[in-house]
Formats: sequence, C-alpha cells, structure tokens
Amino acid sequence: MRRGAVLRSAWTIARSYWFSEEKWSAWLLLISVISLNLVLVYITVQLNLWQSDFYQVIQNYNQSGFIESIEVYALLATLFIIVKGYQIYARLLLHNRWRRWLTERYLTKWLQKKTYYRLQLMAGNEADNPDQRISEDVELFVMLTLRLSVDFLQDAVTVFSFVLILWSLSGVVTVSIANLTISIYGYLVWLALGYAIAGTYWTLRTGRPLVRLEYNQQRYEADFRFSLVRIRENAESIALYNGENKERQNCLRHFNNIVTNFMQIIAVRKRLMWLTTGYSQVAVIFSILISSPRYFLGQIHLGQMFQVIDAYHHVQTGFSFIIDSFTRLAQWRAVVNRLNNFLTYMETVQTKNVNQQDIIYQASRDCFTTENVTVFQPDGYGLVAGLSVKINRGGRVVITGPSGCGKSTVLRTLAGIWPFASGNIAFPHADKIMFVPQKSYMPIDTLREVLLYPGVEHTVNDQDLQMILTACKLPYLTTKLNEAQDWGQVLSLGEQQRIAFARALLQKPDWLFLDEATSALDEDAEQIVYALVCKALDKTAIISVGHRKTLLKYHQQRLELDDEGGWSFGKC
Repeated sequence: MRRGAVLRSAWTIARSYWFSEEKWSAWLLLISVISLNLVLVYITVQLNLWQSDFYQVIQNYNQSGFIESIEVYALLATLFIIVKGYQIYARLLLHNRWRRWLTERYLTKWLQKKTYYRLQLMAGNEADNPDQRISEDVELFVMLTLRLSVDFLQDAVTVFSFVLILWSLSGVVTVSIANLTISIYGYLVWLALGYAIAGTYWTLRTGRPLVRLEYNQQRYEADFRFSLVRIRENAESIALYNGENKERQNCLRHFNNIVTNFMQIIAVRKRLMWLTTGYSQVAVIFSILISSPRYFLGQIHLGQMFQVIDAYHHVQTGFSFIIDSFTRLAQWRAVVNRLNNFLTYMETVQTKNVNQQDIIYQASRDCFTTENVTVFQPDGYGLVAGLSVKINRGGRVVITGPSGCGKSTVLRTLAGIWPFASGNIAFPHADKIMFVPQKSYMPIDTLREVLLYPGVEHTVNDQDLQMILTACKLPYLTTKLNEAQDWGQVLSLGEQQRIAFARALLQKPDWLFLDEATSALDEDAEQIVYALVCKALDKTAIISVGHRKTLLKYHQQRLELDDEGGWSFGKC
C-alpha cells in the first residue's frame, strides 16, 4: 500500500472517534497534549539560552553568576518535570479512551449481522485472526498514531524554534569560487538539513522491508497462538486420537514461520541500527566541527558554541524524525494495513453476499415460506434447487436425506446466516425463533448462566432450573447452578445436547429449529427429550434435521432432500 493510501486508511480508521459522541472530550484532551508539548518546547528553548549564559559565566570565573545560573536551571528543570508529567498523563488518558471507543466499535461491527461467522466462509479471506486485530492491533494503532503524530508536531515546533537560534548564530560564510564570491547565510541550518536528508534517504532504503516483515510477523504470531488454543479447545479429541505428534508438528510449523520471519527482521534491524547509531554518533562530532571555526575565529564565545551544539542537536533530531521513528513507522503502517483489511472485509460481508445472487428475507405473519430458494456451497456447487415450502405456526417438520445433501445448510439459510443462496424467504419477524445446532455453545460461566444463555425475558428461579434439569435427565447438575466452569469441556456431547433442550424449554420459542440436536443421544434419551419438548411447547413449531426414523413420529411433515439438489415435501 502506498504512503497516500496508508494515510487515507489511517484517517478512515481514526476519524470515526474524532467525530463521535465523545468528540468534545477527545479534542479537549488532544489540545491539552499539544499545548503541553508547546510548553515543553518553550522550556527547552529557555534551557538552550541558559547554556549560553552558563558556560560564559564559567569562562569568566563568575561565581555569583554561577550560583544564579544553577537556580535558574533548577527552576526550568522543575517546570519541565511537572509539565512532562501532565503531558504524559493527558496523552495516556486520551490513549485509553480512544482505544476503549475503537475496540467497542470493532467488536460491535464484528458481531453485527453474523459477520464473525460469515468472515470464516469467505474465500481468500485475509481478515484472519480477528481476535488479534481487535485486541492488539487496535491498541497498537492508537498508541503509535498518538506517539508519532505528537512526536512529529513536537519535532516540527522544535525545529522551527531552534532554526531561528541556529540561524542567528551561524553568521555569514563567504565562499570564493574563481572570481565569484558567494555569501551563505545560516550555513549551520543548511548543513543540518543536508545531513538529515542523507540519513533519511539511507534509512528508508535500508529499512523498507520492515513494513512487510512486521505485517507478516504479527500474522504468524497470531496463527501460532491460535494453534495452541485449538489444542486446548479440542484436548479430548486429540487425546483419543493420540494426535500429540501431529499437533506438535503443526504448532512447530507455525512457530518456524515466526522464527524464519524474525530472522529476516533481525537482519534488517541490524543494518538499520548500524546506520541510525552511526548517524547519531557522527552527528555529535559533526555539530562541534561545523561550529568550531567561528569559535576559534573569536566570532562566538564558549557559551554560544555550546548553545550552537545544543541547538544543532535539536534541529538535527527534528529533521531526523523519520530516521529515529522508522521502526515505529513500519509497525504503524503494518497495523493500519491489517485494520483496514479487517474493516474492508467486514463491510463487504455486511453490504452484500459473497455469491453474485442474493437471497431476500421479508416479514410474514404466521408461517415460514421459502419461494424458489437455491442453496449453494461456497465454491458455487448447488446443494438444493428451487425449494418452495410453507411451514405453518405450530407445525412439526423433519428434514431428512443422505449425508452431505444440504440439510444443515438449508437450516442455516432459514436462520439467515448462510450467504450462498438465492430466492425469497418469509418469516414471522415478531415471533421468537430459536436455532439449536448439533454442538451448542457452552460459555465459560456459572451453570445458571449457561442454561439461560443468551438470556430469557421472564424471571426464572433456581427451582425452575432444577426441575428442568431433572426432566432432561441431568439431576446431578441441580446442585451446581452457581459453579463456574468450562462446561464445554466438563460435559459430554450428549450432556451438552440435553442442556440445549433445557434452554429451549426455558426460552419457550415460537419456532424451534433443531439441527441434529440429538445425534449424541441414544434412542431412549432422544425420545425423552423430544416428548418433553413436544408436550411443554405444544404451540411451538419444530423443524428438525436428523437421520433416525424414530424422529418421524414427533413430526407431521417431512422435507426429504437428495444428492442431486432435488427435494420432496409431504406428510410423514
């Protein structure tokens, strides 16, 4: 991404906060940071002027003047420390508020319209590791943007202030070439500028690969962490497969990417460090060499020579912003690219389907209706073609067919989370709809919150929860309502499916979609939970996906799919 594009992307990410509901407090804090920075520059200028007087006092053996100079320095240093403390406080406070606001924005956008789910379905998706982008990249963006912008402003004001001092101390240098005499005004300023330009050119040339390498490094680090998390989340399955060696190889493969890429970063940073360190060390003697002729000619005294050296240091440092900040600039550019890609992909998911054809969802009064709905796989292969069915309120429909024919995908299409489909779907938007997948989500929380997830509209007491757990053949959990655990690891898949049915009984939905929700239960347990749901939720429409013929007796109609996209709909 070119520099102009990077700046536009950075502004796209940043502007939402600066014109948000918090804009007044944000701008007030920013103005405070800038104002305190200007005060720091003013104090620094005063310290530079102090050096001229101080070393002149020493040269003149003026003891009383020496004591007075020390008192002046103590005052300036105290002011500098106080202002610096408030400047850092204001900047960190702005950093914290900006990060909180931007994190909430990205988190909300990621969770809107099932974006977190649909991003996983996109082919060629570069918005990988969204957890890292929300947690780390947002923090880095705010930190680096504030630091670089504030540092740049401070350097610009510093350069302007000290250029005036350096210009006044430069005098006029006369250069004779043949019969031509040239008078150079402010030669110290021009030498500082030329030195900075040369250093900046070689820094950019040497450090250019860092942008790509920093981008890749963050991605490889996130991939490695994700592979470790996957082991923790699937510990039981891996243990049963004895897959430790395979997982070790997989983790090491991701880690080797980190090591290999970091070795390239080390090589670039080594060359960059040689360049920037050498540049800084040479700058010290360079300022002495270029100011010494005027001193030995008696045109400036000792104090003014130290003043020139200090002023040159500030001017050269200001001109060398890119050199001193190149590593941070490379990291900032990589962060902007990652956040911009993430934002772009989320907006793509939310504004249009990945497939060229669209599915239209519209409201209905009392039924689920599909009209000429065609469902695809992400690669465009058709699963179900021209599906047109009507499911009435309180109806009981079972969806059957061979494995891989698209039963679960049809259910996801009805839920509105599957983007690869076309046609029309009408649904009763005022009714409460609940979808239960084969493996239900178990948050790490108390068992009470797990049962009530994602929340119920009516009051539920512990006695109600205990009765429902007992009815679902989970009586041993009735005493653990206040225990907080990773229930996805503690409970077996069959127990998790019983918990899902307990949730349905608590939620009391008008429409209940079950996607092989009893696949881990034996037939007796399946009959118990289905009979319980059908009796307790007698006015609820139930649409089930399953393979067992035992499900047929709990349903009135059957939607049967085949391997070639065909379907039939009729009585069980």
